[in-house]
Amino acid sequence: MNLFHKICFAFAAALLFASGAAGQDKNDFNPIQTGVTSLGIAPDARGASMGDLGAATEPDANSQFWNPSKYAFAYSRGGVALSYTPWLRKLVNDIFLANLSGYWKLGQDDNQAISASLRYFSLGEVVTETSGDTGGQSLNPYEMAFDVGYSRKLSEKFSMGVVFRYIYSDLGFSDSYAGDQSTGASAFSADISGFYTTYPIIGRNECQWSWGFDISNIGSKVNYNHGDNPAFLPTNLRIGTSFTFPLADYHNLSLNLDLNKLLVPAMPRRQDYEDDTEGELQYVKAYEDWQNMSSIKGIFKSFNDAPGGMKEELREISYSIGAEYNYNQQFFLRAGYYYQNPTKGNLQYFGIGAGFALNVLRLDASYMLATAQTSPLDQTLRFTLTFDMDGLKEIFGKK
Repeated sequence: MNLFHKICFAFAAALLFASGAAGQDKNDFNPIQTGVTSLGIAPDARGASMGDLGAATEPDANSQFWNPSKYAFAYSRGGVALSYTPWLRKLVNDIFLANLSGYWKLGQDDNQAISASLRYFSLGEVVTETSGDTGGQSLNPYEMAFDVGYSRKLSEKFSMGVVFRYIYSDLGFSDSYAGDQSTGASAFSADISGFYTTYPIIGRNECQWSWGFDISNIGSKVNYNHGDNPAFLPTNLRIGTSFTFPLADYHNLSLNLDLNKLLVPAMPRRQDYEDDTEGELQYVKAYEDWQNMSSIKGIFKSFNDAPGGMKEELREISYSIGAEYNYNQQFFLRAGYYYQNPTKGNLQYFGIGAGFALNVLRLDASYMLATAQTSPLDQTLRFTLTFDMDGLKEIFGKK
């Protein structure tokens, strides 16, 4: 692995907790390290504006990322969404995430759907020197993922879904002078999800209460440098709930909560072992075991691997709380907050956003406000354009 490859890999691994290291005690700071961390970046403006949540919110075309089982309860026969996120704009101006997702309902019973998404994360243009080439080389490292999914209602109130995903990460380049033929790394993964929704009567009002879960990126490790540097995928458990109630005719408010935990074992740290020869040997063995651990074993290990016991395990859980107001499903206002423990990355920020919908399309925008003004994620914008297939049919007069 050449120096540039190492730098890019370290940079990508730090994206989701770039603001966390500042001001933290090195003895406490211990974020979970994975490969292809861009898979954890929320792609759409609606979920981002509520603090990065969506496990149990109303289905939309971007549910593939949050909880694909929601598609079985979608009201429209189909939809397509295109999202764009300039990333780390306080540091550079050419890193971005683009995402295309959509779904289509199958059959006449309105109880199943197929879905797909394509995401592309560009690290921008990098100019570097390679051995024997003093003129430099222009590179465009990137990560991408393509997936397809299927969801189905198992009852009038409950559905489940599965997604199969191909992942490709190209963060290096080949240096023919040094004999270093670095190649991109690929991996396969799957998601499994569930969604439950019901309509309780409170007072004289019909409300909606939903909950959902999504276990994403269950799969192989991503093997950089011909397998010499394997990294865990960001396998994640998301659990959420949503409660929607009417404020008045055509006015509705939903309150939402998501909890997240990476199902990845923490990398051993030297400072957690005795400062002697025996401690060094124990650390080396623990690190080798971690590096050689399978991804499936790592999922179970992630629940019991923290040196601080249950207290530190609870620190690995991040949460999002958010609210969405909508008027007649045409005008939307949203706000939310995301919290991650300072020892696990220290991502803490507010999200705000708005949306406007017509028969055919909906435009959503969100704005991130980090609690630390020095955070490179502060002032992040997202834009999402969604096309509704039922609206298109109405325009063209198809029944």
